[in-house]
Amino acid sequence: MLSLLVFAPLIGSLVLVLMPKDDKPLLRRTALAFSLVPLAVVLVLWTRFDTTVQGMQFVERVPWIPSVGIQYFLGVDGISFPMLIVTALVTTLAILVSFSIEERVKDFMALMLLLETGMLGVFVSLDYFLFYIFWEVVLVPMYFIIGIWGGPRREYAAIKFFIYTLLGSVVMLVGILALYFQSGLGTFDMLEIAEKARLAPTAQYWIFLLLFFGFAVKVPVFPFHTWLPDAHVEAPTGGSMLLAGVLLKMGTYGFYRISYPTLPDAARAFAIVMGVLGVINIIYGALVAMAQKDLKKMVAYSSISHMGFVLLGLAAMTPMSMAGGLFVMISHGLISPMMFFYAGTVLYERTHTRMLDEMNALFTKMPIAATLMAFASFANLGLPGLSGFAGEFFTFVGTFPVLPALVYIGVLGMVLTAAYHLWMMQRILMGDASVHAAGHADAPAAHGAPSPSSHAAHAEAPALRLPDLRLREALVSAPLMALIVLFGVAPSVLLRLFNPSIQALLNRLGGL
Repeated sequence: MLSLLVFAPLIGSLVLVLMPKDDKPLLRRTALAFSLVPLAVVLVLWTRFDTTVQGMQFVERVPWIPSVGIQYFLGVDGISFPMLIVTALVTTLAILVSFSIEERVKDFMALMLLLETGMLGVFVSLDYFLFYIFWEVVLVPMYFIIGIWGGPRREYAAIKFFIYTLLGSVVMLVGILALYFQSGLGTFDMLEIAEKARLAPTAQYWIFLLLFFGFAVKVPVFPFHTWLPDAHVEAPTGGSMLLAGVLLKMGTYGFYRISYPTLPDAARAFAIVMGVLGVINIIYGALVAMAQKDLKKMVAYSSISHMGFVLLGLAAMTPMSMAGGLFVMISHGLISPMMFFYAGTVLYERTHTRMLDEMNALFTKMPIAATLMAFASFANLGLPGLSGFAGEFFTFVGTFPVLPALVYIGVLGMVLTAAYHLWMMQRILMGDASVHAAGHADAPAAHGAPSPSSHAAHAEAPALRLPDLRLREALVSAPLMALIVLFGVAPSVLLRLFNPSIQALLNRLGGL
């Protein structure tokens, strides 16, 4: 089942390559159909997933290159399985959103499916060699998606994304090779190395640092974050949804899957560093988000801030904090794609601007779409009853007994997050629609570039009614909203998946 899950999108990508490029509707429907296969497989696996088992499930293992101990080894546990749910769902929605792409549709859809194979492969791989291949597979299609279909500065953003993440990947590969040789086990099996390798503390520290650099770039952890805002702002909406919803989580997943269980001494030694970096991410991301004038860039910095909660949960190493960090990963994987969808597509297609000062009174002009934008914003700021609150609450509750000072500082980040979200909503959703028109219906909508139009040019214009939510936009929003509410009201749905695997991980760490 896991092989079908991973490689169905790749098969779809190859099918698209063989199809004629002129039939755009058929290309779009074919890509959507192949993206639905992993989603269906995930739903089937969810019904069969045993939440009482600590170890791997649905394991597939075949010798691949026995001379160096490389296997085709797949499996999932409570840490990786929720990420499969997010990846399969967000990819399908991102392809649906990308139906508006008109240039080189065949190439775009083929790259999206290839990207899905890489992302799913990362979360099911239990062999370091296989893990690294899938990790690198993700890099290439995202580079082209940003570089070809992105905004005016797409080439700069794509190259910056590629250089940062490639450099991180290479350093991570050095760490993997060091782990392979230092363990002396002659295998790339993640589970066997984590269980049997007896690495000296000094070796653990150096390998931890190498792996940390690779994962930190992907998260991104301050100060390795500078590629993220450019990539998010320039990427087409579908690319931004996958960047925020899935790709950032590959970094934090690396800490849970590799660094912590395999290098427990180093993880304990660097715990306070992880915590401090997490708080820096929370505060720095929130402050910079507050200063943004571009809505999409504000959401991008918001993502940096939210990833700080995951680092803080990892630093405390308590059952609740570790589960809280995972909860934030899943929650942010649902909320941030919705935020980027509204910032980059729903609002932009009506107003032809992403600048906060050039939008106002959207509640009056497009009430349903504006209400759903407000829903996503409240979820992102952590309103109780929605998944964003549950993740941050569990992280703080689990971290407080161990690192109370960092929690006190981190709470300030929650206040800042609420402030810039409320300020944003006050500016673009509320106000008098007759003061100045936000809709720039005559402006071009090329590549998500902000309109240069100014306030003054539209002052005193009559109120303009904008097209409200369309059916395809409602189809994209509905599953995300349903899961955000479900996980907010009934967080035990996720915690039941996490807890056995978190307990196994803490047994490896020995607790703090």
